[in-house]
Amino acid sequence: MTSPAEIEIGLNAAIVAISARTPRLLVVDDDADALDALPFGPFDPNRHRTMEMSLRHTVETQTALELGYIEQLYTFGDRGRHKMPGDQGPHVVSVGYLALTRLDSDRDARLELSRARWRDWYGYLPWEDWRQGRPALLDGAILPALNLWAEEAPTPASASRRSRLKLAFGLDDFPFDEERVLERYELLYEAGLVEEAVQDGRIERCRTTVALGRPMRHDHRRIAATALARLRSKIKYRPVIFELMPPEFTLTDLQGTVEAIAGRHVHKQNFRRLVEGAELVEPTGSTEPATGGRPAALFRFRRQVLEERPAPGLKVGGRTSG
Repeated sequence: MTSPAEIEIGLNAAIVAISARTPRLLVVDDDADALDALPFGPFDPNRHRTMEMSLRHTVETQTALELGYIEQLYTFGDRGRHKMPGDQGPHVVSVGYLALTRLDSDRDARLELSRARWRDWYGYLPWEDWRQGRPALLDGAILPALNLWAEEAPTPASASRRSRLKLAFGLDDFPFDEERVLERYELLYEAGLVEEAVQDGRIERCRTTVALGRPMRHDHRRIAATALARLRSKIKYRPVIFELMPPEFTLTDLQGTVEAIAGRHVHKQNFRRLVEGAELVEPTGSTEPATGGRPAALFRFRRQVLEERPAPGLKVGGRTSG
């Protein structure tokens, strides 16, 4: 009878902030392989009563950052997801979390003393940023390689791959659904188009010479993709976007933050009607000084909305025309 495998529970945090209307992901440097990694640590039930308490302690130790909003994402337990030399170590089951925070000078100063760095989230998932239009990377490298991968498979696997491509990337008559972030990354991994497939020993070399974003350690980019998908979905039915905003903000800044997460532009007047109709904000009576124009009115999150209805979010729509 085979003895049960040794299991280790790890905790990962995809920590997000907004800076200059750009979504930032907090990563830690690893001198061993020069790859970025999400803050990560083992769960020790002898030291912490809950996994969330353990994760908060790990993040504070590695990054000097105290987490605010946090939610559990998903449990990643596939064999091979945490590849090690010889694959002889304990099997690591990782619980991923999404955390939202605000940047400020004090936190930045503390981060400078740690190994943690803020990086552009779209540096890891560049095909997800449609704010400047359809990414050239899609038609120039990703879709030709994925179509070739689909054609190489025997029937009926080939038809199944083509169907998945249509749904994930919005081909033919299908729209590009911004929430299918994880499905798109999973296809790139399965097709051998990202470096993580090489790291995990799935293939000997990447099937494209075009770099498709910054690789990460283990399956941390997969967790980052899961976090982005969750956040894009959640801003539509919960007011989590305000966890990324300062206490007072302009509607232009709020729109820029929503666009940074959604990865696409939103029509200005439609967005303002949406915000006003949802009654998510209220004016502070103050304005932000402007150079060469009218001062912009400042707003704050209207917290009473949490008591008034069950799903107060910004339903900005979920699909982009390809």
